[in-house]
Amino acid sequence: MPTIIPIDQVEPAMVEQLLDRAFGPDRHGRTAYTVREGTEALGALSFAALDDDDLLAGTIQCWPVALTDPQGRPHPMIMVGPVAVVPELQNAGYGKALMLASIAALQAGGAVPLPQVLIGDAEYYGRFFGFVAQPTQGWTLPGPYDPARLLVRTENPSILPQMGALGPWLG
Repeated sequence: MPTIIPIDQVEPAMVEQLLDRAFGPDRHGRTAYTVREGTEALGALSFAALDDDDLLAGTIQCWPVALTDPQGRPHPMIMVGPVAVVPELQNAGYGKALMLASIAALQAGGAVPLPQVLIGDAEYYGRFFGFVAQPTQGWTLPGPYDPARLLVRTENPSILPQMGALGPWLG
């Protein structure tokens, strides 16, 4: 079982090196980076996983974003990701442990948590964490993406705008 710690206990350069290993050095060109551009990761919801030797094995970061509806109203959300695990430890439970830690921290606040959005595998994130694609099909992102991979998790999907543009929340 991985040891989960707040990501701010890890040297930022180590996090960047892990992300490069997991996603490649061209990762900054991905649409998710544009969606959260200009924001800072939410430290209370972002974690690192250490392996049995206390080496950095994975990270999860969460970001403030908003879905701006056609009337120009922003609907704050939390963008989950990247969820990154070093290649040699993928499929060993590190990503799942990081997701569960982030969800637990989100729910610990006592209030109804903001909707969480991510770009990822619908089967995996749906089966284990309750993310779905159906409510996001009228949403747009600032760059290329597969609509089937734009997922949301919320207690009440009916409150979500059917149309809107997802981008950074700087408010």
